[in-house]
Formats: sequence, C-alpha cells, structure tokens
Amino acid sequence: MSSSLKGQVVLVTGGTKGIGKAIAGKLSDAGAQVVVTARNAPKDKASEHHFIAADLVQPESAEIIAKEIVEKYGRIDVIVNNAGANLSPGGGFSALSDEHWYNDWQLNFMSAVRLNKMLLPVMIQQKSGVIINISTGVAKQPIWEMTMSYSSAKAALNVYSKALANEVGAKGIRVNVVSPGVVKTPLMLEFIEGIATSSNITAEEAFSTVMNKVGVPLGRMAEPEEIADLVAFLASPQAKYITGANYSVDGGALPIV
Repeated sequence: MSSSLKGQVVLVTGGTKGIGKAIAGKLSDAGAQVVVTARNAPKDKASEHHFIAADLVQPESAEIIAKEIVEKYGRIDVIVNNAGANLSPGGGFSALSDEHWYNDWQLNFMSAVRLNKMLLPVMIQQKSGVIINISTGVAKQPIWEMTMSYSSAKAALNVYSKALANEVGAKGIRVNVVSPGVVKTPLMLEFIEGIATSSNITAEEAFSTVMNKVGVPLGRMAEPEEIADLVAFLASPQAKYITGANYSVDGGALPIV
C-alpha cells in the first residue's frame, strides 16, 4: 500500500493530533496529498500537510474548507471525518444541559454531515470517492455515567453513514465507519484526568475505572497508528468492494457478535 493513494487528495478533520494525526501520516505515506483541519495550527511547523484552520462546530466551516480544497486542488478523493470529542460532563441525564447536547451533536455528527454535503458533488462529478467516518465503540455500548450525549451523536453518525453508503454507492463512492475503542490520545488522557479530578481519585484509578467499565480483553489502550492502519486500507483500492460497513477496533470490547 506504499503508493496506493498516489495523486489523490485526502481531507482529515481533526488531523493535527491523536488518531487524526496518525491517519494523516499513514495516508501521506501511501502517496496522498493530505489536507488537515483543526481549530489551531499544528505545533509541528515542519508538517508537510496542507492546513486549514476551522472550528467544525460552526456551520460555515464546511463551506470554507470545501472551497479552499476545490480551489487549490480541483478534486477530493478521500474524506476522513475524524474530528470529534466527548465534550460533556459525566453524571447522566441530569448533568447535561441543552448546550451540552447541542455541542456534542454539532461536533460529532453535524460537522460530518455538512462537510460531506459540500464535497460530495465533487466526488459525484468524478464518479469516485471514499468517505470514512470515525465513530466510537460507545455508540453501540454507551456508558451512561460518561458518554450519554456523545454516544447518541455517534450512533446517529453510524446510521447516517449506512444510509449515505446506500445512496451514493451507484455513483462510485464508498462510505464506511471505523469505531475505535479506548485509544491512547491526548483527549483520552485528558478525559481520564477529568474523571480523576471530579471523583477525587488518582489518574491510575480513573484509568482502571474506564477500562473496567468498557471491558477490553486485550487489556490495553490502542495506539493511534492501529486505527490509522485500518483507515488507510479502507481508503485504498484494496477495499474497493467494501462499503456500508462499520469496523470495531476496540481490543475485543464490544460484547456482541
């Protein structure tokens, strides 16, 4: 797969750190011209990726991103909607305000819907394209104490992705979902530290709480590169007959067949 994406233009949202950074690097290694978005410029000034500053919670961001990509490259071959985060506090339904629900749904669901809507016409004109939406294992196995609004937004993303795959498959466009479990990213470490602070326990105890709640047979977090490997495969011609699928990369955490 070292040159499987040569000449292709790829967008990775939230592509400056964590899973997104690993995905951007892997797709670049496969020969793609990679565009990344984030609210803030990457700390690594030597990054070879084209950067677009964008806050995807803001509806106008999708149009800004799409316009710059089309004007600069004239095409888009792969969209990886990776940007997302659990923005809300734990504690269940009573701890969540309307604003918490709104922000989680804007970032984790509507940002992908808007961006796909702006760029899909280019893919349809090309008669080719790949969309990979990054979801989460807790969309299927929600943790009410920690992820209620986040899980619901990502569950909507899963359903939307299947519907979109059915709609655009005949137009030469594939749509798939990758659902990571617990991944060692800066956001996950911040999340664990937040649990520790709010519960007045150590970070190690908070980590054990999360792992016990999720239940990971492999007994560890995933590395971001382990998610990126699957995304690179799904973006490549080797996966040309795969669409409408949702792949769990969770160390065996999902307790159903």
